[in-house]
Amino acid sequence: MTTHPILFSTPMVQAILEGRKTMTRRISKITPLDVANENLLDDILPIPIEQRCPYGQPGDILWVRESFFNHFSDLYSYKADNTKGNKKWKPSIHMPKAACRIFLRITDIRVERLKNITEEDANNEGVFLDMWDNKVTAFSNLWKKINGHDSWSANPWVWVISFERCEKPENF
Repeated sequence: MTTHPILFSTPMVQAILEGRKTMTRRISKITPLDVANENLLDDILPIPIEQRCPYGQPGDILWVRESFFNHFSDLYSYKADNTKGNKKWKPSIHMPKAACRIFLRITDIRVERLKNITEEDANNEGVFLDMWDNKVTAFSNLWKKINGHDSWSANPWVWVISFERCEKPENF
């Protein structure tokens, strides 16, 4: 088992903490077509695509990076707990391992086109219906907000990573 960092926005951290988010999608730099071409070119059996995920493999632990504030050397506050505070929150990318409080065990990984998301998967992404007719539409709007307006229509290949919350690993 290995550990890998993963960034989440404040609303998605809140969804994880509330138990609404058990899945995430991240743009993939490789596709099933790459694996097929590799097999044809090299005449070798390629590594299964799910084992190429940069976030890890089933059983691995993700440590969540979130916006935080460092009071002292080992005392932290988290934006997901206090979005109305006057603190100058540090971006999640700068969060050190020592500040991590959320750990996720990867339960499944697959690669698919972004628009192949189902209503059930959109629900597992932790979105609210708000003003949208269904959760897929709600998810598409969240995706565009995070990745840019044209990112949904581009329909990229994505890693679909399912996870469950777990305790801090002993070797962390």
